[in-house]
Amino acid sequence: MPVSAPHSAVLRPLSDPQTTHQVLMVRPARFTANPETLSSNAFQHPAGDAVMVQVSALEEFDAYAEQLRHAGIEVTVVEDSHEPHTPDSIFPNNWFSTHADGTLVLYPMAAANRRLERRPAIIGQLQQQFQVHSVLDLSPFELQGKYLEGTGSLVLDRQQRIAYLCASSRSHQQVLQLYCEALGYRACWFNATDAAGKAIYHTNVMMNVGSQLAVVCLEAIGNAGQQAMLRRTLEDSGKTLLPISLAQNAHFAGNMLELRNQQGAPVFALSRRAWQSLNPLQQQRLAEQGELVIATLDTIETQGGGGARCMLAELFLTRREGAAA
Repeated sequence: MPVSAPHSAVLRPLSDPQTTHQVLMVRPARFTANPETLSSNAFQHPAGDAVMVQVSALEEFDAYAEQLRHAGIEVTVVEDSHEPHTPDSIFPNNWFSTHADGTLVLYPMAAANRRLERRPAIIGQLQQQFQVHSVLDLSPFELQGKYLEGTGSLVLDRQQRIAYLCASSRSHQQVLQLYCEALGYRACWFNATDAAGKAIYHTNVMMNVGSQLAVVCLEAIGNAGQQAMLRRTLEDSGKTLLPISLAQNAHFAGNMLELRNQQGAPVFALSRRAWQSLNPLQQQRLAEQGELVIATLDTIETQGGGGARCMLAELFLTRREGAAA
């Protein structure tokens, strides 16, 4: 497996920060529902004129990026290219992740048109602006039909170095094992299904782990032993659980992300649909944790099957001296 520098040469901290104040977003050029992902993503419900879908997606994207900036989050926006057509480019967290020790990870993607999102220009921009000490390239697993779609497949407890994963056609346990060995994580995997009994395609649409709070749809885990294991692992790692229902999960209530502003205060990003699906007590508990960025993402969620968290690629790398923010 190609690695640009031996991982043993990098001194890994015992704990990484759980949250960051920097994210990368890709502004879509030709956003549409992706026909290559429909079979595995039950959250996609394509409809409407393609031109209007793109117009609405751009409006939602720009408003969301501005809301994040207003909350003190540093947002790097990369413009998508018209060719080749990458309808899911708006979800960059699936093809790369960054880590506080300077590691950049590239992931194997299930859909052929999603593999085109790994643009060398974006990788080069990251390497120019940030200190990237090593690149772990897992993408060759695509040739074996084995996938692991970034922090869609993985929900990371970076402090306790636990990688949570719900098994699906997009998340292969062999790739997970190699990832954990390379980055010093331990795996916590389980099976999760929606109300119709279909495998949930990405872990990050059913759970989120923040610095103190874990939002999780335990109802999605039909195996009682696995459900108890997940609950125990989260609680033993010091997280307070905020359970959500399958009905709430269908409205992207599990697809949120805790960030922090440049003063270090927590900021939670989620969609309007997710927020409105929560009951008053859940809303209160979440609001007590930090500032809320509630984005209207109806078109992006309906067409793309991904939400507020999916649009954010967290940047944990150290910015190079003199590199523009």
